[in-house]
Amino acid sequence: MPLVATRSNAGAFGLGWTSGLPFQPGFYFAGGATASSKLDEINKFTFADETQSLIATTLSSARSGLAGLSSDQFGYIGGGYTNTQVSTVDKMSLSDETLTTLGTGLSSNRQFVGSFASTTAGFFAGGDTGSVVGTVDKFVFSTDSRSTLTDGLSPTRRQFAGFASSTNGYAAGGYTGSTFSSTVNKYLFSTDARSTLATGLSSARSAAAGFGSTTAGYAAGGTTGSDVDTVDKFLYSTDARSTLATGLSFVSSGNAACSSSTHGYVGGGGSYSDVVNKFDFSTDARSVLASTLNTGSRLLAAFGLNVNI
Repeated sequence: MPLVATRSNAGAFGLGWTSGLPFQPGFYFAGGATASSKLDEINKFTFADETQSLIATTLSSARSGLAGLSSDQFGYIGGGYTNTQVSTVDKMSLSDETLTTLGTGLSSNRQFVGSFASTTAGFFAGGDTGSVVGTVDKFVFSTDSRSTLTDGLSPTRRQFAGFASSTNGYAAGGYTGSTFSSTVNKYLFSTDARSTLATGLSSARSAAAGFGSTTAGYAAGGTTGSDVDTVDKFLYSTDARSTLATGLSFVSSGNAACSSSTHGYVGGGGSYSDVVNKFDFSTDARSVLASTLNTGSRLLAAFGLNVNI
């Protein structure tokens, strides 16, 4: 029998409750680009059985190069490219999948944004306004108010892989506008101060996808000039890096990733793939979901469970 969120167990999934029919919590892939068009569709995969559906809700505009993150009750999708860079931040309820657009968006119109989230705020960082920027915008979940951090990305870059522990956010890799980067910036949530890890990615690359468990963050795929299948893992307790023995099922950049409490999911990317890879946090073993994205795409966003809440 499928597991569903009810009044008694909704909090276990980090979800708010609304009355009505039982709601099946899940993770989402939104927007992106095909070879010929931008997408506004939102794919949902249920945590219980990982089946895919298109939800009735769509993004406020079809766009690619956007980023996603989650609070305990909402998913946020920021930035992107329609036929121009945008500052839009859409907010979707995880309890009934209704979508609104924040009155205050990103501090600049930009695409190729990265993201990570604490228990109280979401961060959209870096990107491309026509030139590469290092801006880090912070949205407080309780009010949706935006501020811009004093410490931007260093070096300035776009298309990094973002993940977070309960105390720190990480921005791994990216493209500076002239070179691929292996740098991993670390942001202390209590002060928003930035530092840089002594050990970066195993190769300089951009357009990797970031996801995390409660103990480690992962940067999957990306491009060094050619797409790779590499998955690097960073232990939060030491910031030590290892590389998984089993990478993605195909070389891919421009993919998107998110998490449940037990698994990480990496979808799309490469040559407009519809494949979703699944990584078991207990073993780091990789499998491939039987269900696929509705439309093969790249430069999409993902959001799922904020594992630190």
